[in-house]
Amino acid sequence: MDYNESMQKTWKRNLRAFILGQSISLFGSSLVQYAIMWHITLTTKSGTIMTLSIIAGFLPTLFLSPFAGIWADRYDRKRLIVLADGGIALVTLMTAIAFAMGYGSIGLLLVISAVRSLGSAIHGPSVNAFIPELVPEDQLMHVQGLNSGFQSAIMIISPIVSAFLLANFSLSLIFSIDIITAVLGILTLILLVKPITKRPTQEHSTYMSDLKSGIAYIRSHRFLIPFFVLVGLVMFLIAPVAFLTTLQTVFKFGDAPWRLSAIEVAFALGMMLGGFALSKYEGFKNRIKTMAFSLILMAILSIALSLSTNFTMYMMVMFMFGLTIPYYNAPANVMIQEKVEANYLGRVFSVMGMISSSTMPLSMIIFGPLADVWSVDGIMIAAGIAMLLLSFRILTHPLLMEEGLKH
Repeated sequence: MDYNESMQKTWKRNLRAFILGQSISLFGSSLVQYAIMWHITLTTKSGTIMTLSIIAGFLPTLFLSPFAGIWADRYDRKRLIVLADGGIALVTLMTAIAFAMGYGSIGLLLVISAVRSLGSAIHGPSVNAFIPELVPEDQLMHVQGLNSGFQSAIMIISPIVSAFLLANFSLSLIFSIDIITAVLGILTLILLVKPITKRPTQEHSTYMSDLKSGIAYIRSHRFLIPFFVLVGLVMFLIAPVAFLTTLQTVFKFGDAPWRLSAIEVAFALGMMLGGFALSKYEGFKNRIKTMAFSLILMAILSIALSLSTNFTMYMMVMFMFGLTIPYYNAPANVMIQEKVEANYLGRVFSVMGMISSSTMPLSMIIFGPLADVWSVDGIMIAAGIAMLLLSFRILTHPLLMEEGLKH
């Protein structure tokens, strides 16, 4: 067996094991995520309380992300993923015990969401920075597509299971399942995933110097600043679709848990098929153009959600929305993995995490309470129009369009 053949078998084995472990872990986390979100939605039916839950899930990530990025560039990324997943599992275990003993409340769920988000702050940049160590660079888009497809397949199952469990069992049981899946995911990652490349050794430095060098690198990179502005604006405008569709469903079609499950399944099914399609057809040669056209479709579909007059039509639009998401997310991640030096990937992806952790809650601080006094349909239409205007600006931005062609 020659070297190239051996390398190919190694990275494919890495890919299978990585996707397996992450999918197992995602299944349990999704059960908890849906259960918490639906429990809060059905119990309070309040856009303001939903906004508080979103802030609780994002704000800690914002504060920890700068340090998480430094850790992902300084330490073994595989170990960081394991520690993050293990920490989330430990918090989930304590939550399960609290609910089983009768101490459960909306306030506790908000606190637990905040603590779990600390683990997510470490997990996100570590995973995205770790992927280029597992597979060749020319396979990054293929990997992003497959990973998106398989994780979406898990997300098709998890809302169905979560809705069934929520209707028939206690929240503590759902939390217990998450603990088991986290342990299985961690063992898979430890035993089966072996990096094929090593990062250059970094000199020992202080956190402050690492933080400063990361900021300096981002500021000196001609592509990253305008790209981050683009990502932030998209995150701000897509937040109503991400977080208000549950309220929209309740107001338009009723509060049966199966309806909340159905829209999540439709969305996840679209994402699964979109991810697998992306692994075969990557879109336009210009990756910024692919992202822009995906945003145009999301804008149209955001408006269509508000115009849907029956639940079947609503689910079809949610399916199509999910179909477009991988064609925005995957090119965004791959462009960073391709254009950023290996020793800065963790810090750059942590900035991406900070953007998500700040702009989406900021958006919901505006749109969440607004949903209590104005129709969710009107909010979604306004967001869709704004996304259309943004997509046209992207297509006429010289630097972004130029960088989109440089792979």
